[in-house]
Amino acid sequence: MKTVRTRPKYAVINVRGLVLIYVLLCVLTVLFSRFFFSETLRDGRIPESLHLIIFLTIPVALLIFLAWSILSLFRDIIARRTGSKFKARLLAYFIITVAFAAVPVTIITGISINEILRFWQGIETNKAVNAAKDFYMDAYSLHSERLETLVRETDFSPLLVPDSETAGIAPVDRSGSTQLPGSTSLPGSTQLPLGVVAVQDFKQQDDGTWRSWAFAGDETRRLPNLSSSQLGIGSREMPRDTDLIRYAALPERTLLRIVSYSLGDGFDAGVAAIENEMNHFRIIESIMDNMQPLLIFFYGIFFFPSLLMTLIIAISFTRRVTQPIVELTEATRRVAEGDFSIQILARRGDELGLLIRSFNAMVQDLEKSRAALVKAEKISIWQNMAQQLAHEIKNPLTPIKLSAERVLRRWRNEPERVGEILESSMLAIIQETEGLSTLLTEFRTLSRPMEPSQSWTRLQELIAETVTPYGSSHPGISFDIEHVGEDVLVKIDRHRIAQVLTNLIINAIDAMTPRLPAEAPKSFPSESDPEGRMDGKGLIEIRTDLVKKRETRYCRLSIRDTGKGITKQESPFVFTPYFTTKESGTGLGLPIVERIVNDHGGAIWFNSAEGMGTTFFIDLPLEISRDGE
Repeated sequence: MKTVRTRPKYAVINVRGLVLIYVLLCVLTVLFSRFFFSETLRDGRIPESLHLIIFLTIPVALLIFLAWSILSLFRDIIARRTGSKFKARLLAYFIITVAFAAVPVTIITGISINEILRFWQGIETNKAVNAAKDFYMDAYSLHSERLETLVRETDFSPLLVPDSETAGIAPVDRSGSTQLPGSTSLPGSTQLPLGVVAVQDFKQQDDGTWRSWAFAGDETRRLPNLSSSQLGIGSREMPRDTDLIRYAALPERTLLRIVSYSLGDGFDAGVAAIENEMNHFRIIESIMDNMQPLLIFFYGIFFFPSLLMTLIIAISFTRRVTQPIVELTEATRRVAEGDFSIQILARRGDELGLLIRSFNAMVQDLEKSRAALVKAEKISIWQNMAQQLAHEIKNPLTPIKLSAERVLRRWRNEPERVGEILESSMLAIIQETEGLSTLLTEFRTLSRPMEPSQSWTRLQELIAETVTPYGSSHPGISFDIEHVGEDVLVKIDRHRIAQVLTNLIINAIDAMTPRLPAEAPKSFPSESDPEGRMDGKGLIEIRTDLVKKRETRYCRLSIRDTGKGITKQESPFVFTPYFTTKESGTGLGLPIVERIVNDHGGAIWFNSAEGMGTTFFIDLPLEISRDGE
């Protein structure tokens, strides 16, 4: 037995490979989604075109692969291949299941995002941000005004301690200094007003530069040098002036005093937080303005590829599930057509493996049973043929024997009169001997193996050559071959198909030509032809039609006559060897015709109505010439 896979698989990648691709797609989706969200939340806009092209490559590739898979399935359905409808139905169930799972999630996600947007739109973020900004601006102004008041109303000279570098210079007189109201005790028993963290004097040198002269307060707030001699509240330098503002005053012409005032711990951090949140709110507003394209982009980049991949896996899984069923169906068809050599290759781990193995075992058993049955039928056929042949040989032997005995008896009794019966007896012997020779020749044709020598033949030419001699010898019979296709090429054994045509044409002529005594009228009524229609006139129509059975194209050759037809009692035995309704027939003509047609891979059958005529149909595998060659 030969092992056959009845259909090729269309899947380029198996289910395991698709699952691996799906996992990789999920990993890439996670990585790209992190980049997508970080860029979107940072800038509040859709990623750039280059990123869009990179992101869209995956769904486009998956969409092409899915379209190719669905197109292959449609081709199967259009071509009516085995199992295509079942495959489409199973795929439809998968798609409906995916839709049932995806549609609610999509709807809920859309509703949730819409509610979140409505919630955000209901929050008056601008008012809150502007109020916070006003608060810190008011606080800054208040601190600035208080600092100016302190500088204007407070004499810091008694509190200052000379710098170690200027110890040789006479310090300012600080006698009688007292603690100021609301002051803070600092290291070195220096008392500064509340909020003032440091006071530093700079002395102008002869070259015009300023040099640190005296200091009081927090050493961490000491200025290493004077960057600007601008009076009033100076510009802040970060991070040096974190949570701090400085005021420059000129108590003397050559003396510049810098008073450092604390804005409070975390003042600048709070201001930075407010600015940062303002940026976040602006990004959120931008996202809300671009929410629809962002959602489309999100679903197109992250959700849609997963959905496509799920459908592709569903198609591959459908093929994997239906393929064994398709193979079983195809194999069953072949077995029904008589091919018992088919064996299906079961895949390892296949769910239908047990059924496939059972089918293979059944086919093997059928092959054995068929072989035994064929052997028994051959024996029975040959026994019947031997009996029929013996009977057909015995029939002409009787007149041969009687003729020989008659001549011998006359020779013995009346030798002078033997000439009177010699010619008729010899003619009878010769006639019966020729009948025996014809019978044995046809039996040999029927019984020996025939291997047709096939070649491409234009069927119209062969039919015309076969019909022509009979048209001239039977002028009362019309031959119609106008419906024979001119471009029909059939690969046949020209000689044997001509033999088929000849036999069927002769039978058609005989069906329209009565065999009557010479003195009988031409239109002689009989039991099978009560109206005397078999008068040697009629029509034989030969035509060709193109038909298709399953995957094979055939040329259907029909030969119709207007003769007496075949009775219902005779119909079952038309192709039976040695069955004939002709007085001189051997009963082997139509069995030989059937044998030749079968050897060409074709089929023959007939339709007949008694008194109306008979049509024989022959289907032969064909090829159609496209260029008229």
